[in-house]
Amino acid sequence: MARGALSYQLWISVCLLLFFRVRCFYLPGVAPEDFQKGNLLKVKVNKLTSTKTQLPYSYYSLPYCKPKQIVDSAENLGEVLRGDRIENSPYEFKMREPQMCNILCHITLNAKTAKAFKEKIDDEYRVNMILDNLPLVVPIRRPDMESSIVYQHGYHVGLRGQYAGSKEEKHFIHNHLAFTVKFHRDPVTEYSRIVGFEVRPYSVKHEYEGQWNENTRLTTCDPHARKTVTNSDTPQEVEDKKEIIFTYDVDFKESDVKWASRWDTYLLMADDQIHWFSIVNSLMIVLFLSGMVAMIMLRTLYRDISKYNQLETQEEAQEETGWKLVHGDVFRPPLNSDLLCVYVGTGVQFFGMILVTMIFAALGFLSPSNRGGLMTAMLLLWVFMGLFAGYSSARLYKMFKGTEWKKITLKTAFTFPATVFAIFFVLNALIWGEKSSGAVPFGTMFALVFLWFGISVPLVFVGAYIGFRRPATEDPVKTNKIPRQIPEQAWYMNPAFSILIGGILPFGAVFIELFFILTSIWLHQFYYIFGFLFIVFIILVITCAEITIVLCYFQLCSEDYLWWWRSYLTSGSSAFYLFLYAAFYFFTKLDITKPVSGLLYFGYMLIGSYAFFVLTGTIGFYACFWFTRLIYSSVKID
Repeated sequence: MARGALSYQLWISVCLLLFFRVRCFYLPGVAPEDFQKGNLLKVKVNKLTSTKTQLPYSYYSLPYCKPKQIVDSAENLGEVLRGDRIENSPYEFKMREPQMCNILCHITLNAKTAKAFKEKIDDEYRVNMILDNLPLVVPIRRPDMESSIVYQHGYHVGLRGQYAGSKEEKHFIHNHLAFTVKFHRDPVTEYSRIVGFEVRPYSVKHEYEGQWNENTRLTTCDPHARKTVTNSDTPQEVEDKKEIIFTYDVDFKESDVKWASRWDTYLLMADDQIHWFSIVNSLMIVLFLSGMVAMIMLRTLYRDISKYNQLETQEEAQEETGWKLVHGDVFRPPLNSDLLCVYVGTGVQFFGMILVTMIFAALGFLSPSNRGGLMTAMLLLWVFMGLFAGYSSARLYKMFKGTEWKKITLKTAFTFPATVFAIFFVLNALIWGEKSSGAVPFGTMFALVFLWFGISVPLVFVGAYIGFRRPATEDPVKTNKIPRQIPEQAWYMNPAFSILIGGILPFGAVFIELFFILTSIWLHQFYYIFGFLFIVFIILVITCAEITIVLCYFQLCSEDYLWWWRSYLTSGSSAFYLFLYAAFYFFTKLDITKPVSGLLYFGYMLIGSYAFFVLTGTIGFYACFWFTRLIYSSVKID
């Protein structure tokens, strides 16, 4: 009867939804904007970026043409941390009204401004612009594939070259921009939506007759004579006292691409086969490890437990060997148990943050159109996951018979964040010393400290309070008062050797995907294949758990019961290989020459490796913790 009533209520609800108007919403920054012919389109400028220096600069740090008043756009926390500085610009278009050879401004260089331009050209800086939330791209044909076009983010400030017959290298500036705005038009309403924003930059030494004034007409580029710029045969040189005239064209092209698909060209991965290869490679590792775990669990362990449970006489019990022999010591609290509790709690915090971020990203909530959204989401999730950090560290601490829960909570709240914040502060000081826009302002730094002290720390305390009030986890076997002597181990069971071996397979499961992540971060490309990444993350979790269980079993069989820290370090050592790979990537793929930029790279990769150590170590620890409790609760012990 109750089920029938519930079905009736659901049916009524569905009918009401069909008849009444339902309001939908778009995520912030993702709502489409409709334009009529002649509507004003305002171009915004973003930071200047370089893969050679990794130091972003504000657009107006160079003497480009300025609007009457420079207005900063409101940036979210993630954008500020990325070094984004979005400002208005003098570039203004009218929807579906092409313009030819618009003069923006006329400047005369002095020694200082000429030097600034030359430095940015030498370091291969690119100018980034935004129109209707779409970043500016330069379409480039791939030499290996005629039909394929790749998009370079932003256009270069300029280029270096030589005049014919001269060996002296000169600097030339891109002072003419040919914009192409692609739009999709609704045939019914005639409204248009912007679906592409491209540019072809040129270096042109503009010429004119007479003295320069506001009404001067150029001879090199004249809309009245239908004369436009199509090449850089007479480039504009950058030198002291040289005149530079900035101009631009705008063309509008109708496109079949719909607004919902406009990011597809930016996010198109030409090498998705490599990602499938990465996943197949990782799955092979998982299958191999799963086979070993299954063999241990089903064959060896089943045989061991059956044999141990059939031991009846005291003499037989005394002759027992293997992992059962250490049952009186296996749950003895380890050395530095407080620190282990802290790192396990921090690892749980990381695991929760990454899992929720991955789910949201895979579902499309963290769109690249919402710049800085990913970083903002990760920071806020890290803060709120402090609840689980406090809970898990307090639970483990209570199991180790600890009593000072407030002390362990403070350590959990401060050990990892304080270390990362100290490194981050030093790196930020280096960026600030270079006068880069990538330096985090003191206001943002204060906001980060507030998130840490005002939200994260109290939540860690709340979690620890709840965790410590719950009854302690009981060990499946009693611990002897006197520790057992550990026999001499074989060379391959040496802690350092087995820990380093244990980290290879988890790293092997993710290193191909790691290449794409590093490329997106350091070569300024979009990374949006979170579906692949989520699968790789699950594979990483399984690999860390399985390799730790296998090595833990071998360790216990050789009568070594010191598994607590070993289980954490076994899978955590994959972070060591991650850092080595980061160093290999630096020397083989990046063209960084400045010492500050090198320090920034290794500083940030050190933070990343430290976080990876905490994450993978915690996964391995909990897998081994579950495994030891399972096997020792399965045998009869007198």
